[in-house]
Amino acid sequence: MLRRALIRTPLQATRHSIVAPSARALHATPLAWEPSKAKGEEAAAPDGEQKAADANRSILGSLFYGSDTAKAEGDITKSQHSKIVGRGKYVHELITHSVIPGHRDAYVEAADKYFAALIDHHSELGNLKVSGSFETIVGDVGNFNHILEYDGYKGYDQALQSHRDSKDLKSKLDAILPHLQSRQHQIISEFSFWPSSPPYNSGYPNGGVFELRTYQLQPGKLLEWEFAWRRGLEARRQFVEPVGAFFSQVGQLHHVMHIWHYPSLQARKETRESAWSIGGWSETVRETARLAQSMSTEIMVPTSWSPLR
Repeated sequence: MLRRALIRTPLQATRHSIVAPSARALHATPLAWEPSKAKGEEAAAPDGEQKAADANRSILGSLFYGSDTAKAEGDITKSQHSKIVGRGKYVHELITHSVIPGHRDAYVEAADKYFAALIDHHSELGNLKVSGSFETIVGDVGNFNHILEYDGYKGYDQALQSHRDSKDLKSKLDAILPHLQSRQHQIISEFSFWPSSPPYNSGYPNGGVFELRTYQLQPGKLLEWEFAWRRGLEARRQFVEPVGAFFSQVGQLHHVMHIWHYPSLQARKETRESAWSIGGWSETVRETARLAQSMSTEIMVPTSWSPLR
């Protein structure tokens, strides 16, 4: 019986020779059909065999989890994105309020009091600044966008705590909430090559119009987008001065936005046509468009309390 059990056909032998190496490579435990090793034999294995086993485990670990070098390089790249493209001096917050239809006037009245209080109490709120407040008139009508500026994350933390402790600010914010369908807060950062404009009064009729353009980028394409867009910006600046450009850090990630200010929609049309007529801008649009998953634009007007108008 023993002899018959040990006899294999050529096909069985071939099968065994093909399957066994992969089984040995993928399993750390001995296979059931392997003969038992003598006591102490494993401990006496040559150094070369142990090194080969360690190498096999390292290769498999790299395949499944990535090599240590690749992971380290990935961490470096990830940490450098915002440092390379971001100015890093201030932290900005974009607050979007979606107002219930029919509640617009009541919202404006309540929001006016709230943001005026933020401006009055700025020193108690980590030197918070209201950069601008805008109402969307083309696009997501009923939306109001507010941009706040803080002295870094430390200033943001201080403002958050002081706001919670202020009964006056809390009551004014509570007066806004019944008029909202939804609200969204994002932490955004300025691009290093384009600091946001300080508050000013343009003198345009009713403050002119502002265009908010937003781009949802493909993940990992922020550096490439910034490089392509920065090159074409100089061509555009010959006709209109940008108000600000930001990328998201907390909230909707891979999100880029920039704001332009025009006297009117007719002036916007003429300015954009002039920019397309010179070299540089068309190439920029082509390069940046391929890096975006989606894009949108909104036309906004400044509110009565907006420092930027």
